[in-house]
Amino acid sequence: MPIRTDAAYAAELDARDPLAHFRERFVFADDDLIYLDGNSLGRLPKASAKRAEQLVREEWGNRLIRGWNEGWFDAPERIGAKIAQLIGAQPDEVIVADSTSVNLFKLVVAALRHQHGRPRILTDNLNFPSDIYIIQGAIDLLDDRRDASAKRLYLDIIPSPDDIHGPVDAIMRALDEQTSLLTLSHTVFKSGYVYDMAAMNDAAHAAGALTLWDLSHSAGSVPVDVHGSGADLAIGCTYKYLNGGPGAPAFLYVRRDLQEQLLNPITGWMGQKDLFKFGMNYQPAAGLRRFITGTPAVLSLALVEPGVDLLLEAGLQHLRAKSVAQTEYLIGLWETLLQPLGFTLNSPRDAEWRGSHVSLGHAEALGIDLAMIRDMNVLPDFRAPDNIRLGIAPIYTTFTEIHTAVMRMQQIVEQRLYDQYADDAPTVT
Repeated sequence: MPIRTDAAYAAELDARDPLAHFRERFVFADDDLIYLDGNSLGRLPKASAKRAEQLVREEWGNRLIRGWNEGWFDAPERIGAKIAQLIGAQPDEVIVADSTSVNLFKLVVAALRHQHGRPRILTDNLNFPSDIYIIQGAIDLLDDRRDASAKRLYLDIIPSPDDIHGPVDAIMRALDEQTSLLTLSHTVFKSGYVYDMAAMNDAAHAAGALTLWDLSHSAGSVPVDVHGSGADLAIGCTYKYLNGGPGAPAFLYVRRDLQEQLLNPITGWMGQKDLFKFGMNYQPAAGLRRFITGTPAVLSLALVEPGVDLLLEAGLQHLRAKSVAQTEYLIGLWETLLQPLGFTLNSPRDAEWRGSHVSLGHAEALGIDLAMIRDMNVLPDFRAPDNIRLGIAPIYTTFTEIHTAVMRMQQIVEQRLYDQYADDAPTVT
């Protein structure tokens, strides 16, 4: 049955939305802006602005160094335990520290050292390029320190059959006794494809490999069960669906029984056992604290917490249900209004395998994207070669916003407004 494409229907859907009241908990500086980029940078929670004021004026301003004993020192574990509830981990299996890339490097090196003698690392060509760069750097570092007779580490990148869906069967066939680590993005950054985490973990473990997941596009939008599915390791950012702010510190997960077996390759004071004894030899702290390296960035770390609290209050199952409804609605509008104008669906059609963003392709995608931003007051993002990525953050995105964005995309193409931006590529897309 064709979807209704009138604005009144979108308004009806918003009126029935049980999560609609959460929108009031976020800052909207421009009421006319349609923001569909929460999968890159989440909106500012009002509670975060209030928390920043309290942190700077009261805690830093008045309490000074006493703040370390009044909540700053244990913030990585406290906030990590809250994020754990969103990804199906135990409270002591998640900690907030450093950036996503640094955490990935720490866990890749720790895993490869633990799996000594297995030279092969597996990933796919849908993985975020930065993850690939980190793995390549880790290989270079470790090979420089291996003896000449040892097998050289190498990265095997398995291609997707269609650049949308993960190459599940090919990965499973490739797993063997030489594989040390399988590392994938749980929700793929371009297409939004979501892997079956449990199935991939089982296949990797059957071959004796460890698994390491990037949850950056899953945490806070897609149900994840890292502990129940048997995932070994994971990392993720906090500035997308967790609404932690630009450059907010990331999190890492290490399955409890592996924590004492793995060592942080970037050893530092905050990961030291009995750090205030100031010993000259490094001894790793017990548990996950060993994966902290330097002093936590308290100002940005503290601002992660309000966004996580909002998601926990809303409930991830409710957020996922709304996300599915909104992405289905968006795809229905694409099918009726945009497909005839040359737009392709570059995301999985089946909601079971789709995260909370939808990628639409077009031969003039970059120009359309820029026209949306500069002429239509709609903020999506662009991912080469032809993806206009429309992010749905169900805690604040409305059906009316989705409808309006699609209508404006239709107008851009019908009036060829993209022509003026054909050769105008900004630094950040």
